[in-house]
Amino acid sequence: MRALAALLLIAAGAAAAQTRYEGLCDASAAVALDARHFVVADDEHNKLSIYRRGEPRAVGELRLDKFLKTDKEADLEGSAQVGDRIYWIASHARNSAGKLREDRHRFFATQVRGATVEPVGKPYTALLADLLAAPALAQLKLADAARRAAEADGGFNIEGLAAAPDGSLLIGLRNPVPRGLAIVIPLLNPAELVDGKGPARFGSAIRLDLGGRGVRSIERVGNGYLIAAGPPADDGTFALLRWSGKPGDAPVALKVELGTLRPEALFAWPDGQLTLLSDDGGVLVGNKACKDADKAMRSFRALDFKP
Repeated sequence: MRALAALLLIAAGAAAAQTRYEGLCDASAAVALDARHFVVADDEHNKLSIYRRGEPRAVGELRLDKFLKTDKEADLEGSAQVGDRIYWIASHARNSAGKLREDRHRFFATQVRGATVEPVGKPYTALLADLLAAPALAQLKLADAARRAAEADGGFNIEGLAAAPDGSLLIGLRNPVPRGLAIVIPLLNPAELVDGKGPARFGSAIRLDLGGRGVRSIERVGNGYLIAAGPPADDGTFALLRWSGKPGDAPVALKVELGTLRPEALFAWPDGQLTLLSDDGGVLVGNKACKDADKAMRSFRALDFKP
């Protein structure tokens, strides 16, 4: 209880600790590389950008088009670190018109090399097919969801990825949210997939009450998880919740004043500090949405939680 109370106090005072980073708007997933650097994905472009903590401009980037073998954006949405390997997952969703987008069917890994990363193994493209074929997940009726647009009622959209203590991963769905409960699916063999040894194996789905919201980001912190939750579609409220990681335990909402932030990525630093990134692609810059503005005008906001 003391640890949770301390976290609540941290969150309550975190609004004054915002930083703005330049060069991209749609921050969607991130991992700390060391005590000073973090790598962030942009769901509008197939690249990873590296920033130095607290400094606005990127200090490096990794272009992924050739590695991912995609013609359009892969819609990168989640990341999780296991040892010196970072796993990344795309949305595996259809576009806003409900059109199939195979470029978004990507699960891959990068290796941490000091304050940078490099691709390792090869992208896995059959994760959605494996999800739909898994007997343990049949009750979720994901095949129906996967035929709909990402933000449609009951559509399919992956946005969260977190490491579990045993090296497996948790996949968090933004959509669907059946009966108002978010879905988290254990991925048991991530290392095998990037080594070209499919199919994917899954544990039983976990249902979480996030107040009718889906998972936007999930991060292992200490002995549990923090979840950034948001609406399955574009309109709705966001929240930050603490979850023990046990399927039968209910997440606990943290009293955080997020203001206009749209939480999309959450990660922990080696010193225990937490950073929450906002997807600011729709924020107006002059008379244009940030993602449509000149590159020099693009930026995203980060909220730091100081222990």
